[in-house]
Amino acid sequence: DNDIIIVVQALVCVFLCINFFLITTFFLKDYFYTTTRYVLFAVSLFSDCLFLIMTDVLLILSYFGFTIQMWLCLIICIVLSVYTYVTPLTLTAMVLERYVAICMPLRHAELCTTRTTFHLVLIIHSLSSVPCVIVISIFFASSALTVYTTGRICLMETFFLYGWQGHLRSAISQFYFLIMCVVIVFSYIQIMKVAKAASGENKKSTWKGLRTVILHAFQLLLCLIQLWCPFIETAVLQLDLMLFINLRYFNYITFIIAPRCLSPLIYGLRDDLFFQAVSYYWRCWLKV
Repeated sequence: DNDIIIVVQALVCVFLCINFFLITTFFLKDYFYTTTRYVLFAVSLFSDCLFLIMTDVLLILSYFGFTIQMWLCLIICIVLSVYTYVTPLTLTAMVLERYVAICMPLRHAELCTTRTTFHLVLIIHSLSSVPCVIVISIFFASSALTVYTTGRICLMETFFLYGWQGHLRSAISQFYFLIMCVVIVFSYIQIMKVAKAASGENKKSTWKGLRTVILHAFQLLLCLIQLWCPFIETAVLQLDLMLFINLRYFNYITFIIAPRCLSPLIYGLRDDLFFQAVSYYWRCWLKV
C-alpha cells in the first residue's frame, strides 16, 4: 500500500512538472494565446493540473485518515465536480476546431476568433457546472446547518443523501458523454471524407488532424470509464477491502492520471509549432 501511494505521488509530480512547463511556454509566445486551439489546449492543461492537485490532496488525506470540516470539503468537491467535465468538454471543443479547420478552411478565421474562443471557454465552464449545481442544491435543501461544521473524510459521495442522487449524477454524465461521442464521431467521418479527397500537402495535414481526433476519442473513452469506477468499486468493497483499496489506486492511475497525460502528447509534442517553442525554452532553461 505504501509503495502504491509513492508511485502515485511520483506520477502526479512528473505530470504537473510537464504541464506547468507547457503552460509557461503557452504564455511566453503571443501567437499561442490568440489562436483557438492553443487557448483550448491551455484550458485543458490548467483544468488537468487543478483536478490532479485536488484529487491527490484528497487521496493523501484519505490515506492518513485525516478529516476536514464539511464546508471546506464542499468547496473542494464543487471545484472537482466542475473540472471533471471541463477536460472532456474542452477536448470536444478542440475536435470541433479541427473539424472547422479541415472541413471549412475558408470560414476558420471567421469562426475561431479570440472573442469566440473566450465565449466558448465560458460555455464549457457553464455546462460543466450543471451536474454539480443539481447535486449540491439537493444537499443544501435536505441537510441541517450543523452538518457544515462536522469533520469527516472528504468524499463526493458524502453529499449523496439519497441513493437516487448517484443514479441522477450518472445519468447526467452519460448524457453529456453521449453528446460528446456523437460530436467526435461526426467530426471523424467528415474529416475522413476530406482526407480521402485531399491530395499532396493537404492530405498529409488532414490525416494528421484525423489522428488527433482519434487520440481525443481515446481520451474521452478513458474519462467515460472513470464515471463507471464508483459502481465497480462499491461492488468490490462488499467482497474484499484490500482488493477495493488496490482497485481505487489502479482506477486513479488508469482513468484519472492517464487521460490527462495524453493532452501534452497530443498538442505539446505532436504539434510542430508548439514543439518548437517547447524545445527552444527547454534549451534556454538548461543554459541558465
